[in-house]
Amino acid sequence: MFLYGGADALLNPARLEAAAEPVVDPLAEHVPAVPRRPETAIRLNAGVQVVAAALLASGRFTRPAALALAATLVPVTLAGHRFWEVKDEEERAQQRIHFLKNLSMCGGLLITAADTGAGPSLAWRARHRRWTG
Repeated sequence: MFLYGGADALLNPARLEAAAEPVVDPLAEHVPAVPRRPETAIRLNAGVQVVAAALLASGRFTRPAALALAATLVPVTLAGHRFWEVKDEEERAQQRIHFLKNLSMCGGLLITAADTGAGPSLAWRARHRRWTG
């Protein structure tokens, strides 16, 4: 999903600009790293999705890749599935389903980002680190 959707957004950002604008504007005001132009923000988000999805699929840097994908899902979900603004009940139901699907994918990605592959957690490692000097 992230490879296909990210590549499509990289190649065709114009079709997503109207939906992205209500999310990009407030984010850009509060987060200096977010581009002010919706097209640029869409391409940046899409690029992160493609690279992180490729890393996750290849088994390399899986934890940071999963965290990056989860981070990209937040603005995408808030921009693309604003079910609370939809008047038509059938369309509202569809948007709610997509919103909840993205929310569940985000949860799975966060679990993946926290997974240590049966090794000790980062918190445990930090508490039991032996200092050598």
